[in-house]
Formats: sequence, C-alpha cells, structure tokens
Amino acid sequence: MKVNKTEIAGLLVLEPDVFKDDRGFFFESYSKQRFENFGIPDDFIQDNISKSKRGTVRGLHYQVGEKAQGKLCQVLEGEVLDVTVDIRFNSPTYGKHFSQILNSEKKLQLWIPAGFAHGFSVLSDEAIFSYKCTNYYSKGHERTILFNDTDLKINWKVDKPIVSEKDLSAKRFKDIERDFVYKPE
Repeated sequence: MKVNKTEIAGLLVLEPDVFKDDRGFFFESYSKQRFENFGIPDDFIQDNISKSKRGTVRGLHYQVGEKAQGKLCQVLEGEVLDVTVDIRFNSPTYGKHFSQILNSEKKLQLWIPAGFAHGFSVLSDEAIFSYKCTNYYSKGHERTILFNDTDLKINWKVDKPIVSEKDLSAKRFKDIERDFVYKPE
C-alpha cells in the first residue's frame, strides 16, 4: 500500500496494492497493524455504507467532543468527489478544503482524522460509499456546515445538487464553534 500525504496535515490518500487476474481482483482494504504503521492508530468501531444517485451531495458533516470521529473512506461502486474542510482552529490550513476523486476502479481510500468536516458528491449514475468510523454516531454531537457556503468555494462538480433538508439548513462556516484546536505534530 502506498500512502500519500496531502497539503493539509493529517489527511492521507491511501493507494492499496490491487491484485487482478481473470477471476477479478483482491486487495486488503484494512489491516490494523499496517494502518498503525502509517500513523493511523485509531480503532474503528462502526462501518457505514450509503448508496446515492448522480448529483447527490452529502455533507459537510462532523461530530464534536467525546464523539468526534476519524473516518476511513472508500467507494465500493461508482465515483464520488470526496471533500474535507479543515475546522481545526489555529491550523495553518483552517478553512481550506481538500478534494479527491474516489472510485471503484482505482480503489483509493481517504483517511480523515477528527477535526475535519466531510462530504461527497456523486459523479457516476450511482455510488456506494463506505466509511469506517473511530466513534459511534451521536445525533447530539453531530454538526453540519452548509455545503455551498460561498466562503469555502468548493466546486462539487455537479450541476444540480440533490441535498437533504438537514444539509440545506446547516450553519455557515464562519458561524461554527471552535470545537477543534490544531496541535502541531
């Protein structure tokens, strides 16, 4: 597996070794020992899978406090634009976003530690999105940033976004609480 650091500290793009033959393919999507060697020490305790149609935008979501989550994201079928926003106050990249195409062909994964808002848009006819979480879902700790906040300038690469009512009523980035503080490594 190849690990690529991004321009935002803590975010990693993982490229698994995929073994293909006439039967199909095989790859190791997770190994606790290997991921700890990459600096991803968290234990994953919940797996989530969503299926969405073209144009769907989910996010930008995060959880705070004792229920903050790290996420290991991948696409099982189709293609998405995965987006993260650094919400760690005092980070040199605070308010910056990173986007990465994730698809079932290349099988890239994105590691997102706590302290980032996360979302994705569906670029294929449909997509099955999978992510492992380091903490359980908690409605009381969940927060959402408006996906099309003009201060963030995110190009979701979809013409007519399909967005939930919850996500449409989200806070603007400038109005979020300072729930995370950047700590240099």
